[in-house]
Amino acid sequence: MTCAGCAAGLQRALEADPQIRSASVSIVSGVARVSTTLSADEVIARIRQRGFDGSQELSDTAASGTALRQRSAETLWKRRAFIGLSLWLPLELLHWSAAGLHWHPRWMPLLMAAGSGLVLLTTGPGFLKSAWQALLNRTANMDTLIALGAGTAWLSSALILALNLNQPTWFGEAAGLLAIVSLGHWLEATVSSRAGSAVRDLLSMQPETVRVVSVDGTESTAPLAEVQPGHRIRIRPGDRVPIDGTVLEGLSDLDESIITGESLPVMRGPGDHVVAGSVNTTGQLLVAAVVAGTDTTVARIARLVEQAQTSRAPVQRMADLIAAVFVPTVLVIALLTLVGWILAGDFAGGLAAAVSVLIISCPCALGLATPMAVMAGTGAASRRGILIRSAEALERAGRASEIIFDKTGTLTGGHPELIRLQVLPGFDSPDVLRMAAAVEIFSEHPAAHAVVQAARTQRLTWGQATQFQAFPGIGVEALVDGKRVRIERDAQASSRILVDNVPAALMELQDTLRPDAAAAVAALQKMGVHVRMLSGDRPRAAAAIADAAGIAAADVTADASPQQKLEILRNSPANTIMVGDGLNDAAALTAAPVGIAIGCGTGAALEAASVIVPGNRLLAIPDFLQIARDTLRVIRQNLFLAFFYNGLAIPLAALGMLGQHGPLIAAFAMALSDLAVVGNALRLKRRLDRRPGR
Repeated sequence: MTCAGCAAGLQRALEADPQIRSASVSIVSGVARVSTTLSADEVIARIRQRGFDGSQELSDTAASGTALRQRSAETLWKRRAFIGLSLWLPLELLHWSAAGLHWHPRWMPLLMAAGSGLVLLTTGPGFLKSAWQALLNRTANMDTLIALGAGTAWLSSALILALNLNQPTWFGEAAGLLAIVSLGHWLEATVSSRAGSAVRDLLSMQPETVRVVSVDGTESTAPLAEVQPGHRIRIRPGDRVPIDGTVLEGLSDLDESIITGESLPVMRGPGDHVVAGSVNTTGQLLVAAVVAGTDTTVARIARLVEQAQTSRAPVQRMADLIAAVFVPTVLVIALLTLVGWILAGDFAGGLAAAVSVLIISCPCALGLATPMAVMAGTGAASRRGILIRSAEALERAGRASEIIFDKTGTLTGGHPELIRLQVLPGFDSPDVLRMAAAVEIFSEHPAAHAVVQAARTQRLTWGQATQFQAFPGIGVEALVDGKRVRIERDAQASSRILVDNVPAALMELQDTLRPDAAAAVAALQKMGVHVRMLSGDRPRAAAAIADAAGIAAADVTADASPQQKLEILRNSPANTIMVGDGLNDAAALTAAPVGIAIGCGTGAALEAASVIVPGNRLLAIPDFLQIARDTLRVIRQNLFLAFFYNGLAIPLAALGMLGQHGPLIAAFAMALSDLAVVGNALRLKRRLDRRPGR
């Protein structure tokens, strides 16, 4: 694909197929994501019917494949630009020098015709092939305009030369058009590659080879891609951890900031889990791989970033709708321009104006306006350890005016302590705590860990509970020593213990505010965001945490069940952000326009969230929101630039205000419009990269 129109046309063709549920085609990455009942070969066949080649890309090579395509596109356009400029510039300099000296040798037009024809043969085939394929598919794209413009300029000039008509020729303009457009595409591809460097940066954080230790202790070097679960890997001081695994031998401090965002090294020893991308700083480790070399944490993050960068934001739909009718409209305008000038008695002026309209009316800037900014924004977020699943989440966050925090495990540390156990008459305190621990040990709720820890502190032991059941937002129950033990978390107490449906004890737990919670809330409020808090805890505990965090009492909802949280989200303003981390948050995170899973999170929360912040970094939330706002601002600027350019350029070209050399001026203007949009996205990338993270 050579232009945004190609991508939009292919996407429309795929979406029109009744056997394809949805399709998304990215000009930036060269990736088509298709949801369909068809096989990969059948989808590729349909892509080839539209004149494009294709191949199935496996998930473990998608991120590196995008980087490879970007480099290939950069090399291709560099070669075309070099050939075109090398042939055109000497001809143009000779032509203008001769004109300045009033020297008009008879062989000059022949030399210009031959030289520009050589440019068409070397630099033009890509444009001509794309335009021809579009014609066969009864559509048109940017290359249609380029091919028509260059072809019309050269053929009309050849006709004037052959018939010896006393009219100006545009051989130089035809060659210059292809050379300048190729130069613009080369610069565009170079900037696009830089804007998309986040994926390459991530992939560079894991080595290509590893030291595999065999059963007899011998070491050998093997490609990371060949590592399988169970392989033993030697990691020396200073090495990056190549694989997710479990430490078998050794003790070392690991820098895990790339994954968790935490700057301080973490001690890891036998039995501890290590993640790919971490840096081993002190000791030597022997690690057993728990995933394949192509499915490490770094590889998954890279795929997530690549997926976000190639997704389409809702704001792009308007641009896509306009681009769909833009080229045919331009063709009509060019034809009307030519007819109008002929009726006015100036064929040469009309031809120059019509060719200028074809060339200057490039929809590429319109197609690049959104994806280039999205690539810059998602890349900047990933460098801060903020993982965004889609461009839609980024756009919605940029519009967000309200953010809702879950309390437990989000604003608080999620590690409450049992501060009071009130045993009711007829029950024994150690026995009740023992039975409660036997049930809670199966639960992921933070309160459950507090109960188990309290029992262990008292050196209590318990048997295996059976028939365990969890009731989200309510509590848990199980059979312990033949007794039905139920633990309810309600408004009357942090937890209530019932044994065979008889109240046995009340437990009060206390959690603490995260160190950066108040600063994060203050930063969001300074940005004009309305901050609220939801909690399933009792009002007194919820109010205490909210007050410490700086959240107004009127913005606190306590005693909220999972269903109530859903109702609150449904009645909240559009583009509200929900931040959570636990199982009770999964439904709310899914229902929210933007769901952010913070901390390590549970599997359910991470699957439900549209944004993931590994590590306990609440200050990453205002960082993400600022990135989203900056990205949305640049998208709007780019769309304005694209619309303003075409709205101004087309009338100027049609009215002949670009002069006799209008086609050449139009080529420069078209290239500059693309570069303005791409450069604005690169400016966003640089600004975000320079801004310090919180």
